[in-house]
Amino acid sequence: MRRRTLLALTALPLPVAAQPRPIAVASFSILGDLLREVAGEQVDVRVIAGPDVDAHHFQPRPSHAEAVRNAQIVVRNGAGFDGWFNRLISSTGFRGVTVTATEGIALRRATPTPGHNHGSEDPHAWQDVRLAIAFVRNIEAGLIRANSAGQAHYRTRANALAARLEVLDDWVRVEIARVPEPRRVIVTSHDAFAYFGAAYGVRFRAPQGVATNAEPSAQQVAGLIRQIRAENITAVFIENMANPATLRRLADEAGVRIRGRLYADALSGPDGPAATYEAMVRHNLGLMVPAMLG
Repeated sequence: MRRRTLLALTALPLPVAAQPRPIAVASFSILGDLLREVAGEQVDVRVIAGPDVDAHHFQPRPSHAEAVRNAQIVVRNGAGFDGWFNRLISSTGFRGVTVTATEGIALRRATPTPGHNHGSEDPHAWQDVRLAIAFVRNIEAGLIRANSAGQAHYRTRANALAARLEVLDDWVRVEIARVPEPRRVIVTSHDAFAYFGAAYGVRFRAPQGVATNAEPSAQQVAGLIRQIRAENITAVFIENMANPATLRRLADEAGVRIRGRLYADALSGPDGPAATYEAMVRHNLGLMVPAMLG
């Protein structure tokens, strides 16, 4: 009897060791959220410049290089936004799949501003929700190149996310339509919302250019103060990444109050109001519309 029991035990299949999940690395938090949504639990997603971190001028650490070195896929924004990530990819000898989220998108020209370092293209394409769908499709294609066995999984999740973003885009248009056209003017810290403005019919003004380290001249600030007074602009916002000092001074001198904090280049932490891309868009618009209505 004991012999038969031992034989039966030896016939049982040995447990299979769990295969490590492939690693995917995104340069900054907004791309990281879109990547997680498409990849799901099958992929270990790492984000280099995390929530509430300025990705314009980020300085990677050795641990970030190690994450890239072990990755099968990396996702960057491109258009000069995360040039430090390009250098990180190159320095680690990365040989996996590189996805440029803005690939195939007709990028806007950046407003020339002394001191900014983006080059001639505006990198903030994610502010137009329909262009964020293009980001999703580029990420989907990259994940499939890196792991063709997961194609059905990635495609299903990308389709679901794209459908939600189409609904979100429609909602943004309905909300903006509530604001009379002459009132659709917003002042922000730096020029990060040009794609939003072009897509949804809102005019944005900013004392800084597309980079958060650009210092506006006294003449630029004075001109914006005159415009705020002349047009009775009530929608004035700081951003989670930009230095608020210039905008606070501008608001004081123009006699207007700052109506809240927008998220432009980075998400909030998980307990904040903009923990995901979709939440960021809803949070921003929830502040913009009442402020424009005055």
